Amino acid sequence: MQYNIKKSYTEFTESIKIAFASLSANKMRAMLTMLGIIIGVAAVITMVGLGSGAQRAVTERIQSLGSNLLFVRPGSSRMGHVHFGAGSRISLKNVDAKVLAEKCTSAATVIPEFSSNAQIEYGAQNWNCSIVGTVPEFENARNFYTEKGRYFNQQELDNSERVAVIGTEVRDNLFKNTDPIGQTIKINQHNFIVIGLLQKKGQTGWRNEDDQVLIPLTTAQKRVFGTDYLSGITVKVLNDALVDDAFLQVEKILRRQHRLLRDQDNDFSIQNQSDIIETFQETNKSFSFLLASIAGISLLVGGIGIMNIMLVSVTERTREIGIRKAIGAKSRDILLQFLVESITISLSGGILGIVLGILLSYGLSTWAQWNTMISLTSIIMSFGFASIVGLFFGIYPARKASILNPIIALRYE
Repeated sequence: MQYNIKKSYTEFTESIKIAFASLSANKMRAMLTMLGIIIGVAAVITMVGLGSGAQRAVTERIQSLGSNLLFVRPGSSRMGHVHFGAGSRISLKNVDAKVLAEKCTSAATVIPEFSSNAQIEYGAQNWNCSIVGTVPEFENARNFYTEKGRYFNQQELDNSERVAVIGTEVRDNLFKNTDPIGQTIKINQHNFIVIGLLQKKGQTGWRNEDDQVLIPLTTAQKRVFGTDYLSGITVKVLNDALVDDAFLQVEKILRRQHRLLRDQDNDFSIQNQSDIIETFQETNKSFSFLLASIAGISLLVGGIGIMNIMLVSVTERTREIGIRKAIGAKSRDILLQFLVESITISLSGGILGIVLGILLSYGLSTWAQWNTMISLTSIIMSFGFASIVGLFFGIYPARKASILNPIIALRYE
């Protein structure tokens, strides 16, 4: 038994030596054969890294907007999607926010909001962005703190004063190198004094939190847009444990406030942060899987390349195979030799692909400022797939070599 194990080990190592000797004799061909595997593995690692990095960045940014929040929006929610029916876009009013603040015992703060896009002017510069009318509590509840200047206060809200707090994107596009604090801008032809500059937040999914102007809600409704409706209500819950209770309370209070019958759908929708994060994560996972699948096609193409080159190798070395068989090599020895060659090409390509994928991920993160997160799972998955590809696409050429008739092989020119 010990002799058989030793003999098998010797035969295996001999096959590896012959395989490496054959690959060394055709370095350029072996490298070109590996190229498909290298590109495939690198692409899988990079694509998954981009998807994971984007997912983490979006999650962190959503969480940075505040904790324990419920977002109430006009429009009914069906099958997990917001559905806007007739008149549903104007189903929330100031009185709804007031009633929620009075009756929702799980709520720490209730923040009414009205937002719409509008043209902003400063001198010869103009910019179109989101104008958000809200209340002073918005600052602490949503973590929208000022980098410079201040936020508007309750007195300015009560008096519908024309004061504005702008985002960094608005500053960059309107003021360039000018200090915006104290400057006068026009929003829908109304003059506003800039009293504050928000801290940079960045992109959260489809929304750029830096590309907006915050003004008192009363000013937005009465002076700028002429409406008494709300585009949303944000409810800050007392703590994490009460989020579900708050959700039910808000729904019950608003249904009663809107006088909806038992069989009628809500004319509003409620989401909490975990729902939003989960939606982004699911979308990102699907997108990452799609990108990784496309990248995986490169691995299959690389496998076809391995099969092609191994078939060429079998044809070129037919006489060598005949000689080896004539001096005692068995079919399994020939099979093992060619399998080792194809797997070696695949594994070598996989290792080089991992190195390239990691370098690309770091490069995109450093130079392109993209969020990337190298995943150990993607490395193991892509390398394992590369190994399987090498084995699968190497079997046919190896078997073809192993069943060659030694007499015919010796006559081959």
